[in-house]
Amino acid sequence: MPELQDTGVKWADLDTKGKILRVLTIAAKLILLLGLLYMFVCSLDILSSAFQLVGGKAAGDIFQENTVLSNPLAGLVIGMLVTLLVQSSSTSSSIVVTMVSSGLLEVSTAVPIIMGTNIGTSVTNTFVAMTQVGDRNKFRRAFAGATVHDFFNWLSVLVLLPLEVATGYLVKLTDLIVKSFNIQSGENAPALLNVITDPLTQSIIELDETVISGIAVGDPEAKNKSLIKVWCQTASNTVIILTVFTWKGKRTLYFAHMCQTTSLSILGNHIFVNTNLSDLAVGLILLACSLLILCTCLILIVKLLNSMLKGQVAVVINKIMNTDFPFPFAWLTGYIAIVVGAGMTFIVQSSSVFTSAITPLVGIGVIKLERAYPLSLGSNIGTTTTAILAAMASPVEKLGNSLQIALVHLFFNLSGIVLWYPIPFTRLPIRMAKALGQLTAQYRWFSGFYIIACFFAFPLLVFGLSLAGWQVLVGVLVPIVAVLIFVIIVNILQKHKPQWLPSVLRSWDFLPQWAHSLEPWDRVVTIMAARCCCCCKCCNVTEEDEETGTQENKDNEIEMYDKPTISVEIKEAKKTSDSCEILKATSL
Repeated sequence: MPELQDTGVKWADLDTKGKILRVLTIAAKLILLLGLLYMFVCSLDILSSAFQLVGGKAAGDIFQENTVLSNPLAGLVIGMLVTLLVQSSSTSSSIVVTMVSSGLLEVSTAVPIIMGTNIGTSVTNTFVAMTQVGDRNKFRRAFAGATVHDFFNWLSVLVLLPLEVATGYLVKLTDLIVKSFNIQSGENAPALLNVITDPLTQSIIELDETVISGIAVGDPEAKNKSLIKVWCQTASNTVIILTVFTWKGKRTLYFAHMCQTTSLSILGNHIFVNTNLSDLAVGLILLACSLLILCTCLILIVKLLNSMLKGQVAVVINKIMNTDFPFPFAWLTGYIAIVVGAGMTFIVQSSSVFTSAITPLVGIGVIKLERAYPLSLGSNIGTTTTAILAAMASPVEKLGNSLQIALVHLFFNLSGIVLWYPIPFTRLPIRMAKALGQLTAQYRWFSGFYIIACFFAFPLLVFGLSLAGWQVLVGVLVPIVAVLIFVIIVNILQKHKPQWLPSVLRSWDFLPQWAHSLEPWDRVVTIMAARCCCCCKCCNVTEEDEETGTQENKDNEIEMYDKPTISVEIKEAKKTSDSCEILKATSL
């Protein structure tokens, strides 16, 4: 990691004044880093509230489509869409629990929705990785570190959803566990991190999340309610009334009556408590502000980490985070990382916060992708333990179904870990994330296409087809899936066993270039960007600008291959050729 090498004056070469200044500088950076992390977590909380204000009621309406929810694939994408709308898997999961407890949903119907919430919550750290798009190397590592979580969830659903539809093993297993233990109603999940963040976030906005659940269960009054809390607190006063009775003028009896009166008071403890704005307007304001604060905090955190984690500090942290246990206990290292990820997620009570926090560390190279993967798996487990504790706080008559849904979430993630972690060969999410990271580093616009296609276009397409009926859904999706499977098999055979294929299929050269390469699309995107931003400037490039651009390209050059034998001259010649083609196309 050349960017983490220490280029400053060594500690031994500093005088007393220099050592004091360095210590004070490090202390100030640590305080600033903690402050930025605090603002980062608070901005995520506000971002979740903003999304709930913008799309919370729509999420409740989506859950009312009971005929659509009976389709497992539609239930999966509904869970994704609702989690994307409210930006909180805990909120969407609580809605599902409420519907199951009220009898509107069967446990078997709710299982695909829970799987969908698992996918939807992984989009947050993918957005966080986009903040490092300015540096190709950092973006390559950060995007791979973020999407390894995505690929784990997608692959787990790809295997476990058909298995659950065919056998119902998750429902049967969790039902057996709930019935075998006489579990009594417990306490709410401890609010560990919220104790620190709530004073700030609740001074900005407070939401009544029961409104979304009310819409989902069909409460007509909930649709007319605002998500913004206006009546914030109920005050109860107890009055003792003393009654005196005299009997035959001799005895006096005193009877004390306790009378409890309740009054509702308005507390102006958040900014929008008395606002006349609609939920949508408040949500858009909070969305813009929270995104601005979130991006600013992440950019400053990355810069601070780059300045702090250099030299010996970077070496020590790399050894602690990425070194395996000595033989024969090396295999335990990943499982310890899973436990650490679960514990940290339980502390912060949000898998999005934890995975988003480690994404910049992967980007600057402090944490390797191979270590970030088990940490993300542990994060998936940690977020389910909080849901289990929350479910145990349900009333006794609703405890069984609530706890069963929470256990479904837990065993779904445990099953995914069994599939994609113990055997190194099966750790496909790591290889897929690396390939996507290299691709998006070369064509950075492809990262936006990936997010839109996987988290928005595909769920909306499936949801729309589900509304038309399962016959239409099957008729459209089956040919698409068949083509994708064929392409994947052919690509694998082209790489490993080309002799098994007919000569025409040993490469994709028989197709037009735009159908098997991103190069034509990249030229189109580059030309469009050039015309929008600096068309005139690109047409009049001076020789000095060309030299400066060549030097910047050398500085930002990334290694896209594992083999170091690739000639530097070939790379430079390709860059010069591409630049000439772009400039010529722009001028035309």
